Parts: sequence; structure tokens; C-alpha cells
Amino acid sequence: MKSNSKSDAHKVVIAALLGNLGIAVAKFVAAWLSGSTAILAEGVHSLADTGNQGLLLVGMGLAKQQRPDLYPLGRDKESYFWAFIVALLLFFVGGVFAVYEGLHKLFAPEQTHGSPLIPLGVLAVSLLMESGSFLVAFKEFNKVRGQAGFFKALFSSKDPTIPVVLLEDTAAVAGLVIASLAIGISALTHNPMADAAGSIVIGLLLCAVGLLLARYTRSLLLGEGVTAQVRARTVAVVESTDGVLKVTQFLSMHLGPEAVILALKVRFEPKMALEEVERVIDDIEARVRAAEPEMSKIFVEPDSDYDADRDLALRPAP
Repeated sequence: MKSNSKSDAHKVVIAALLGNLGIAVAKFVAAWLSGSTAILAEGVHSLADTGNQGLLLVGMGLAKQQRPDLYPLGRDKESYFWAFIVALLLFFVGGVFAVYEGLHKLFAPEQTHGSPLIPLGVLAVSLLMESGSFLVAFKEFNKVRGQAGFFKALFSSKDPTIPVVLLEDTAAVAGLVIASLAIGISALTHNPMADAAGSIVIGLLLCAVGLLLARYTRSLLLGEGVTAQVRARTVAVVESTDGVLKVTQFLSMHLGPEAVILALKVRFEPKMALEEVERVIDDIEARVRAAEPEMSKIFVEPDSDYDADRDLALRPAP
């Protein structure tokens, strides 16, 4: 189902960046005071998330810049590229570091010092702040998902910004809960192994989320087409245009969240004059853009003998 609401991705990223920056500082202070590996892993995680949100803002800004001589189809894919970089950083900076620190402490245990109330208090405040950032992202996500299920809408979205922030915040909330449990168990048992194990679990969680995001953004970078629903709506609009008999080829590719290149082969009424064909093509472009505004680049080629049965692009998606 198509939603008419648009999310404010910029607001989501700014909220997440400011929240993670404050949380990262608090976690590093708590890690220094307590010697907890789990909270140190969480500090690195929040620092990585802060940098990631900065990179998302960079991608959003670059995508709006125009260099027709160098990028004749625009720079909309910048948002996809930087989202992919974010996924890699989440894996390597957040996940791998946390696993390394946990393994290091597991094989060379060091007793934590200071009261566990300090890191637990910081984690409690961080959990409240992360939950606030998550709710902002989730609210914006709900604006555009319509009636679609959560996971279907999340990974079918052509705008990676909100899914990236949403998954980062989900991992952050889960990591905070894990870190709290690890620190609490270590304090009760006076055994640093639980703290080390907590760091490893947090690291594995971040690695999993990083791989999931990398797979999702890789697909966007490779050039996903429009969804089956958008394709069906667009074909219906074109074929309802006066002078058009049939769409014989339909090729599409997302250049960015709100920019699609569309190439069509169309069978027109027979024996139409060239001027009439041009008029119908102009009509097709205007009608398609009115129905699907993201169709920013449209190319229509007249066709009379194309074998549509052999065109995989026109077949229903599996």
C-alpha cells in the first residue's frame, strides 16, 4: 500500500547523532572509573554510531549537489554509498573491537574497580536517551510503511537512512541491556568473566547488524528497480494513455531514495505520424511523473515488434 506521508530523515539522523554523542562521553567516563570492558565496548559503539550519523548527513548533503558535466544522472546514489560505509564501520569499529576487548579480558582477566552503581547509572540514563532516539526513528518509519509488515517495510525501503538509524538504535538498546546484565553479574559474583562475556555478546550483535545493513545497502548500490506495486501502477498509467497499445519493455533503477530512472519500450497505435508519437510520449512522461514523482528520468522508445514474452523485466517478481 502506498503511503502519502514522507518521513523527515534529516530530523531522525540529527536526533540520533546528538543523543549518541552525549551517551558516548558518559560511557567512556564510566568505563574509566569502573574498568568495565562491557561499558567500554558500549562507549566505542556509541562513538561509532555518532560517526555513522555524521556520515549519513554527509551522504544526504552530497546527494543534493549537482555536477551535470560529471554526473549527468545526478548524485543521488551518494546516500546509498555512505549508508554502506556506515554498515562496514558498525561491523569493524563497533563489533570487532567489542569482541576483541571481550576476548582479551576473558584470557587476561582484570578485576573491575569502583562501585558498579556508576556504570549502571550511566547505562540507565543511556537507555532512556537511546529509547528516545529509537522512538523518533520508529515514528518516522511508521509514516511511510503504510499497512506493510515491519520487516517487509524495513528492507523494501529505497531510503536507507531511517532503516539504518532504526537498526542502530535497536542494537544500542539491546547492547545496553546486555551490558547492564554483565556488569550486574560481575558485581554480584566478583568475577570479571561475565563482564568480558557481555562485551563479546555485544560485539557479535553489532557484527550481525552490520552484516545485515551491508547486505541491504549493497542491493541498493547495485541498482534495485521499483517495487512490483509501483511497476504495476506505472504500466497501468502508460497503457491508459491515448495512443498507447502496450508496454513491451519496462526497465527501472533507483538512483536514490526519491530518484528513479525509467526506460520503456511502448507499442503505439499503428500508422501514427512522428509528431503524434512525440505528443503521446510527452503525455506519458507527464502522467507518469504526476502518479510517481520519483520518476525523475524517463526514456520512451517506440516499438512495434518486440517480443514481450521473452522480456524478464516484465514478468512478475518471484
